[in-house]
Amino acid sequence: MFGWEFPPYNSGGLGVACLGLTRALAERGLEVIFVMPRKLDLSVPWTRFVFADKDGKISESLDMRAVNVALTPYLTAETYEAYRRSGGMAMETSGHRPFYGPNLIDEVKRYAAMAASIALKEDFDIIYAHDWLSFEAGMEAKRVTGKPLVAHVHATEFDRCGGATGVNSEVYAIERAGMEASNRIIAVSELTKAILVRQYGIDEGKISVIYNGIDETTAPQSDGTLLRLHSLKQAGYGIVLFLGRITLQKGPDYYIRAAKRVLEHNPKVVFIISGSGDMERSMMDLAAQLGIASNVLFTGFLQGNDRYEVYAAADLFVMPSVSEPFGITPLEAMRLGTPVLISKQSGVSEVVSHALKADFWDIDEMANQILSVIGHPGLRASLAENGVREAAGLTWGLAAQKVDNVLKELMRAV
Repeated sequence: MFGWEFPPYNSGGLGVACLGLTRALAERGLEVIFVMPRKLDLSVPWTRFVFADKDGKISESLDMRAVNVALTPYLTAETYEAYRRSGGMAMETSGHRPFYGPNLIDEVKRYAAMAASIALKEDFDIIYAHDWLSFEAGMEAKRVTGKPLVAHVHATEFDRCGGATGVNSEVYAIERAGMEASNRIIAVSELTKAILVRQYGIDEGKISVIYNGIDETTAPQSDGTLLRLHSLKQAGYGIVLFLGRITLQKGPDYYIRAAKRVLEHNPKVVFIISGSGDMERSMMDLAAQLGIASNVLFTGFLQGNDRYEVYAAADLFVMPSVSEPFGITPLEAMRLGTPVLISKQSGVSEVVSHALKADFWDIDEMANQILSVIGHPGLRASLAENGVREAAGLTWGLAAQKVDNVLKELMRAV
């Protein structure tokens, strides 16, 4: 299994999905060898990690220092280059030479070249690649071994750019090549499947839709000691939460504009924006321009107890994504008893019933629903109770069972 991130070294839902799925597959008796492009301090009892170094060796003993780098599935080629120039890339301890490629595409190709060497050393039956950054690695492993390839599509370039314009042609080409080379494709929603058929020309017969899940492995946890947001609640403020990457895809500008509408009717609401991304500064500026900066709190990227606290304190979680292949964060909120308002342009909207839904662009409808939840405790309680029950049925175990079925069917066919 080729992947690009794994908790705690993750910046989004892809790493969470890899964590939840590998554990659930292991519980079904599958052995997973998880290959990553760089050496990180990772260890879980159900998966063996292998790391690709610059020499194409299996570098489990390579003397490296792990650093929290911005080499994530959500970088563009431009932001990768800017970060690399700033000195932010990981370095080898011996000689202090740059470990990563000069740009994101080069790093993808370096990873792919190392994947071929790794594939020849390991014993396995199926190659499994998560998203475009790992597709070339998967294709190389297939080329040198002839083993079948499964491509798991968590997002496409059309999702990341928020529509059909601004698509990176190099990324698109890698995505399409990876899907065409694969024996089977797993899409995280019907929404994603439709994009693969329409925009990439993929035969829908080779695509299986398998929704993401949530369980105790991937749900936010807390030791119960974090109470910093309770003073706001005690002062009579409602709390509304946006948690995710602050990028065009996630619709943070629509969230802030909806906040403006809400505050015109109820000034005792605080809007939290938790995450980081290339639109963070412009969203701060937008909140200031709209005159609501005092009611908008930017927390940065949160993990662990902090992430748990912000979910638990919120009266409503809002995911206004422009194009969301699935969306694990609403399940995290629902599991903790926080009502959710989600974009109709999201995969998770296909599988949850006890959630409020609106078009991402309809800030008036979003504002009306936010005001309803803040102003009506009965509605909030009903959404919370039903949401907890619904999230409990959407597990990684269920997803792994369906993935296992796809793998068994593929093995019978080869």
